[in-house]
This record gives sequence, structure tokens and C-alpha cells, in this order.
Amino acid sequence: MKKLTAIMLALLLVLSMSACGYVQVVPAGQSYQSQPSQQSAPKPAQSQTPSQPSQSQSSGTQTAIPAHEGNYKWAFYWYLCGSNLESDGGCATIDLMELSQVKLPDDVVFVIVTGGSKTWRNNYMSSRKLQYWVYDSNGLYQVAEKPVSSMGDAETLGEFLEFARDNYPADKRGIIFWDHGGGSVTGAAFDELYNYDSLTLYEMYAACGSVFGTDAENPPLEVVGFDTCLMATIDVAYTFSDIARYLVASEESEPGNGWFYTQWVQALAKDPSMDGAKLGREICDAFVYGCQKDGTASNLTLSVTELGKLEPLVEAYEDFGAEALTSAVRTNGFISAFGRAARNSENYGGNTKNQGYTNMVDLGDLARQSGSIMGSSQRVIDALNDCVIYKVNGPYRASSSGLSCYYSYNGDRRDYGKYADPGIVMSPSDSFKYFYEYQLTGDLGSEGRKYLQELISSGGTTPSAPQAPVTEIPKVETVKTMGWEGQEVKLDKKTGTSYINLGGKADAVLSAVNFELFYMADGVMVNMGYDNDLQADWKNGIFADNFRGVWAGLDGMPVYLELSNVKGDEYNIYSVPVLLNNQQYNLVVAYVFAQEQWMVLGATKGLDPVTGMSAKELRQLAEGDVVTVLWKIAKTSAADDFEYYTVGTVTIDKDTTFEEVELSGGKYAMVYEMTDVQGNVAVSQPVMFEIKDGEIYTTINN
Repeated sequence: MKKLTAIMLALLLVLSMSACGYVQVVPAGQSYQSQPSQQSAPKPAQSQTPSQPSQSQSSGTQTAIPAHEGNYKWAFYWYLCGSNLESDGGCATIDLMELSQVKLPDDVVFVIVTGGSKTWRNNYMSSRKLQYWVYDSNGLYQVAEKPVSSMGDAETLGEFLEFARDNYPADKRGIIFWDHGGGSVTGAAFDELYNYDSLTLYEMYAACGSVFGTDAENPPLEVVGFDTCLMATIDVAYTFSDIARYLVASEESEPGNGWFYTQWVQALAKDPSMDGAKLGREICDAFVYGCQKDGTASNLTLSVTELGKLEPLVEAYEDFGAEALTSAVRTNGFISAFGRAARNSENYGGNTKNQGYTNMVDLGDLARQSGSIMGSSQRVIDALNDCVIYKVNGPYRASSSGLSCYYSYNGDRRDYGKYADPGIVMSPSDSFKYFYEYQLTGDLGSEGRKYLQELISSGGTTPSAPQAPVTEIPKVETVKTMGWEGQEVKLDKKTGTSYINLGGKADAVLSAVNFELFYMADGVMVNMGYDNDLQADWKNGIFADNFRGVWAGLDGMPVYLELSNVKGDEYNIYSVPVLLNNQQYNLVVAYVFAQEQWMVLGATKGLDPVTGMSAKELRQLAEGDVVTVLWKIAKTSAADDFEYYTVGTVTIDKDTTFEEVELSGGKYAMVYEMTDVQGNVAVSQPVMFEIKDGEIYTTINN
């Protein structure tokens, strides 16, 4: 345990720091690539529970299905896995309440299964069984129930869909998955009762395909929608490309308010003749309206993908991966250049040490960022623009193209193994699987080598890729093979600036160079986090500090922060661990370069380290919220043993600031962090800064 003296020293440091700058807690001036429809209406007042279900139905295994002449025009099969979103905050109940505000016509029906939650925040749903419900022109009523089973199991999904198909046929049918999502690898629908078991893409396909069949020319479903996080991926689109006409999903983690059902269901009730494309637009516009109303619109994403137009994108994506693979084994430094393109691309779900890694990157932005080294990039962009027929996004997700793809930011081979497993992820690209295998392991197995040789011999690469046979797979150089751990730091005595000189190899090996900052005080170290505010000369491999004696702070208290997303000279996104009303959260914060201003976008719990599910609960800070600042502190005698400590609290009000603050006098240490494409990190020797009487003195102890 850390001694009390360490905490006191940290508190003394806080008290000596002062705030400066513009007051901003809630983002303002939202702008979108697509605007909400002019029909948006205020959300109706809500009661504490959904409209009372009919009590005429028995609690047996199944009750009589109300008669309906012919098919409905629209039937939605809603897979409502409540999970901890319902047990903690009643989010599923709120969305049922939103639905119940709409009087449906006779030819529209919602068939709903509820389960997956320890507690339901209403008087009608039970956590001890799976319940089938119907919402139609008669209101909400229960029609069947089954013994509880995991909603993360394909059989549970299949049984519900078969029931809905047989009893509620329709001219146009849609499936809505509701719950957490985790991206291509971990899927969606995390059942709280079964250790957060989730549906993988393969399980979704197996269940939907067995019930409805598959037909790329005439898909059995009109829409598949994910009111979850992170499921607008090319892998998800490919999975459903012969099952549905349209995919509606979000690239980014959704805020807790999720889809705004009242508005888009009302639009459907007024015009049941609309197709999936028009309905997808209504869902997107309603989502924007709901997020604007709830103050969660800053980094929203939602898109409509026409799956019948997906094939050109799949072909372009496979060629994109083929060019990456052949260039990686032929061109020295390509794999690192591609890694830097990925790190400069918009990514989703956090991707930091503290928040966890979803390893999902925007596909269009990745193609744009790699355009100078990839001849096939433009084909990907053009195909994306053709099949993503509508999208909305917040100002801090301006590069959203509508679909994301996998990229291993953290070099986790186990995560990659799941991505490469066709029994988990239905990926449209073999080339990228082998590219990541080579990137992460430095080699290709027999199947990968065979694939590569066949690719080259058949001319299956783009014109910019070499066509000569590959006789030897070159090794992938890393920070370990380069011996950069403990890299010497030098001092420019004229400017007082420290720097490291890695030479020309830096460009060929590294995907990022950042720095980590520490405060030093009488036997303790305070880790303040890491950033990329360096002077970088990639061509010559020279990286110099830009230390100015300032750091980000909440009401004058410096915070621990981690760099999450780099968008060139537009903005950086950071993750700041805090306690929000005594619960663990991460503030999502942007620094906007043009305005030289910090913006708090919201707070999220991040990615679950065991299940991989992303928290669907980005929320705004509100007046009265109590935010406790956390620091990572360690004894200097055991510097690797950093633990979080609380160092002060802020009660949010209209005068709360998150801005650059001046660091107090004292000693600080900085190390340069060099990261390669396998996620390995090497750190330099430390450079010491002393702030004294407003001046900064830099020393090197080699």
C-alpha cells in the first residue's frame, strides 16, 4: 500500500496549480454531414413504465396469436437483450416507453423478445424467463414465454426468429439487435445472466440464415439494425449481405439514449409503404434529434448501407489488403507507414490502455490516410460512397465514412486470432487476415505463403505492387530488434530542447512516437499520462520535446490523460479516467487545434476487459455531477507499480473549466515512447525538467 505521505504530496501539488482559459464543459456548435428531417418533434413525456400490457394473455408457454388477415406491411423482430443497461439504468424500458408513444396502424407490428438482464425496471418483464411480446394497434401484450436461456446463443436467437416468422409474416421484415456491441470480433447482445455471453457474427448468420434462408439477389429481410455500439463494420455488412437489403448501425460507441424510437416509428406509422432506405434515413435523423436533445451528439455516428451494392466494396477491400500484403513483404518500411496511416485515421470505442482496444478503424479514412502509399485506396473510397447511402455524424467524428474495418492497434495476437477465425468473424478479406498475421508475428504460415504466391503469380495485386515471385519472407523489424529500449536522449544546449536521434530506421520501424510525463516529489512519481506533442522529423528520425510547463486540467487540477485518436491538425481525442458520482468512468475530451480549446465530449465506462463489450452510455456532464480526479502514483523505488489515487473533486457547474493549466514549480521527468506495428513499446532514457520561478531548466542524465 502507498503511504499517506504520498497522497499528501500529491494534494499539495494540486493546491499549488492555477486554472486559465475558456469555460467549456458541454460542447456547442454541433454540425452534421446530414441534417435531421424538418419533421422532428419534441419527445413526448414519459411515464415510469411502458404502456400497460394487456392482462388477457396467460403466462403459459404460448398463447393464441391474434388473427391478422394476410401479411403485415412491416414487421420488426426486436431482439431486446436488456443486459446491465436495463438492470443499471432501465435503458431498455425507456426505449419500450418511446415505442409505446406511437399508435401503430393495423399493418405494422413489433415482435419483441426480452431477456438477458438481472432486473427489469418495470412491472411486466421478468428476469426469470424469456418473454415474447407484441406491440401493434392494440398496444403491448405478451404472447409467449420460454425458460431462460442465453441471448448470446444462436439457438435462442433462432427460436425467436422462427416464432416471429411463422406467426407475424410481413411484406417487409426487419431485425433490431438491442444491447451492447463490441465490433467485428466480439459481436453484440451480451447476456448479463450468462457471464455476458454474446452473439458472434457467425452465430447471427447461422440463426438468421437457418430461419429465413439466404438470397443475395432477393434478400429475405428488408433491414437489419443494430441499436448497439460499434457494429457498422464491413464484416457485419458482409455477414448480412445475402440476408437483408439494408444495414443500419453505428461505427462509434452509441450514447445511452440510443435510437429515438418515437420519432422514426411515428414516421413508419404514417407511411408503412416506405422501403428500408427511407426508413434507415428516418432512424438516422431521429437518432440525431435524440442525441442533440440529450447533449450526446458530439461524436455520434449512424449509417445506412445498401447491401446489394456491397460487392464492389468487398472486391476493392480485398484488393486493398492484397496490395498491403504484397507491399509489406516487398517494400521496406511499408508496414510501418500503413500503421501510421491507421493511427492517424478515425477509430472507434477508445483504443487506449485505460479504455481498452476495439481495434476498429474507419475504412474510408484509412484508405484516405494511406492514399500516398496505396494505389487501390481510391477504389475503396468510391465503393464506400456508393454503398453507404446515408450517414450522420457529430463534429468530432467528421471523417466517418459509414463503415469501419479491423486494424490491430494493440498487437494482441489473441484478438487477431478471433478475427481470423471464420467460426467467429465472417470477414470478406483473406488478404487482410494474412497481412495482419505477417504484421503481428513477422512471418506467414503455410496457408499464408501459399496465398501470397498464388496472389502474385495470378497477377492478383494492383499495378503498383511488384509481380516478381517471393522467395523469402523478410523479418519484421521491431523496437526490440532495433535495441531502442533506453535510447539515449541528447540536449540542444542552444535551445534547451531534448531530442532523440533514431536515424532513418525510425520511418521503417515505428508506427508512433509519443511521450510520457511524470511529476517527481520526495520518493513518489505521479504519472500524468501520454501525448504526441513533439517536434517530429520522420525522414531523419529526430524527435524533440515541446515541453512548455502546461498540462490539461479540470478546474485547475491536472489530470491523467491518454491519447486516443489523432486527426492531423484538426483535433486530438483523449481519455481521462475519473470517478463520476463515485463510479469509474473515462472523460472523452477533444483538443481542437484551430481554436486552441479543450472540449469535454462526455463520459463513458469504456470497454469491458473480459467480454470486449463497449459501454453504451456516453453521457454529458451535468450541473451537480461530482467528478473525482484520479492520478497514477508509484514509489520511485518501484516505478512500475503505479496505482490510481483520488486527489480532488469538482462539482460541475456553469463555471467549470477543462483547459490548459500551468504546472507548479518542481521537477518533472519525460520519456520518449517508441511504438512499432506489433504494439511493442520502447522508452528512452529520461529527460528532466525543473520549473523554477517561471523558467524551465532541462537536464539530461546519461
